Amino acid sequence: MQYKALVFDFDLTLADSKKPILTCYKHTLKAHGYPMKPDSEIFTTIGLELTKGLSRLTGETDAEVIEKLRKTYVAKADEVMVRDTVFFDGTKEFLSALRKNSIKYAVVSTKFRSRLLCSFDACNCPELVPDVVIGREDVANAKPDPSGLLRAMEILGADKSNTLYVGDSYIDAHTAQNAGVDFAGVLTGPATKEMLDEYKSVGIFDNIKSLSEWFVANL
Repeated sequence: MQYKALVFDFDLTLADSKKPILTCYKHTLKAHGYPMKPDSEIFTTIGLELTKGLSRLTGETDAEVIEKLRKTYVAKADEVMVRDTVFFDGTKEFLSALRKNSIKYAVVSTKFRSRLLCSFDACNCPELVPDVVIGREDVANAKPDPSGLLRAMEILGADKSNTLYVGDSYIDAHTAQNAGVDFAGVLTGPATKEMLDEYKSVGIFDNIKSLSEWFVANL
């Protein structure tokens, strides 16, 4: 296996955060008097920068209004996000295998870095905390802008030829394309296989466990 570093998206790639994300969006819509959206429609916003997701669901474009919505969402997220986020089956085992084989890994997400670190703390696996964690506050522009991914690679000491980026959405696939690195997709997020097949990849896998089995078998 040629890869010396892996970079992961977090939500719906390594961890199942669908429940708390839906909770936060629904709470925000209700608190501000917007029509409630079906879960399936809210689900499609996962992976977008929060302000873009809120704009899509409410139709709002005014920056001040969106900021009020964002603050409501974040306040609810402080209550439920880490508590109700769980790692997918196979995530811990995959990260442990990377550690054992001295393969560095990072997480790049549109979430706050502190929230990501708290999710790892909550799983009682300090040895699996990524070598690098890049949150939304660490970059000027969110994915699919590749700056977060490129920054993680720089810190890891990796280059484009030996880095694999793993994600669940077309935004992740586009991010990898923009950065010029290989991409592997997992089907635990809003994207279908057909959507991810529009982008070049080393493979589209059902979940992180099946990706792990393929990766470890090729070490």
